[in-house]
Amino acid sequence: MKKNMLGKTGLEVSRLGIGLSEIGFNFTSNDFSTAEKVLNVALDEGINFLDTAACYGISEETIGLAVAHRRSDYVLATKAGHYLPRGEGEDWTYELITKSIERSLLRLKTDYLDLVQLHSCDTSVLEKGEVIRSLLDAKAAGKVRFIGYSGDNENAVWAVTSGLFDTLQTSFSIVDQSARASIFPEVVNRGIGLIIKRPVANGVWGRGSDPRPYEHIPDYTKEYFKRSQLMIGASDKKIQSGGNGVKLALSFTLSHKVINVAIVGSQRPDHVVSNAKFVAEFIEDQPEYLELFYGIWDEVNRDWKQLG
Repeated sequence: MKKNMLGKTGLEVSRLGIGLSEIGFNFTSNDFSTAEKVLNVALDEGINFLDTAACYGISEETIGLAVAHRRSDYVLATKAGHYLPRGEGEDWTYELITKSIERSLLRLKTDYLDLVQLHSCDTSVLEKGEVIRSLLDAKAAGKVRFIGYSGDNENAVWAVTSGLFDTLQTSFSIVDQSARASIFPEVVNRGIGLIIKRPVANGVWGRGSDPRPYEHIPDYTKEYFKRSQLMIGASDKKIQSGGNGVKLALSFTLSHKVINVAIVGSQRPDHVVSNAKFVAEFIEDQPEYLELFYGIWDEVNRDWKQLG
């Protein structure tokens, strides 16, 4: 699979990454053999970017148990910022970030993290500087190689323009195009690594009826489905994909060269293989195709912000 440099980090990452929130939230220890296969198949297919978070259920532990012995085969990204268990303590403190990183190292069975990202805090937290200082201290101690921010809208703009972060993870898809104008130009100007979350919009594109929402993030799926129906309804052309909406949605996202890696979650090894094969064979240069979807978005967009 083709790889890109992740901004100025020097890390080579596969165009397709794997997101581990689904495994973390939807699996239990009884599903470990499936999770182990998903992760090892992903690595065997050339997917080398693993994206997780401290608050993604059993995700970090699963990675540590399943593929820690293959540590040199992947770039490991996690996130920090939320007190665990959620709601039982104060988020976004220096001490919390520091402890979260230590816990992640233990769970993931590694002595370093390639990337730690602040997990969607707002600008008031970022401006205080405490959480950024905790990441920089962990970096200085050799526990973290690079630091990033995961978030959207004005918070993402602040993170990019601050010059403090090596990477940004943000939402972008056919039905969530706001970043194209508000964020992408500054990412290019500053050479920041760009990681895209939800690049297939939870699989809603081309669906004739509302798909079953992801168990742990149903609101995203419902909103994306509503947007997709409005966009399809506004077009007098065939803008579905002839049967595979996920591949069309992924094609749209990957056609933007500013994007270094797009992360797609999966709970099934065969889906990982199918996605990897598609990305490996994908050809980028489709300007007319992109202009079509830009036009539909511009026509239908009701001041839609990124879903954070």
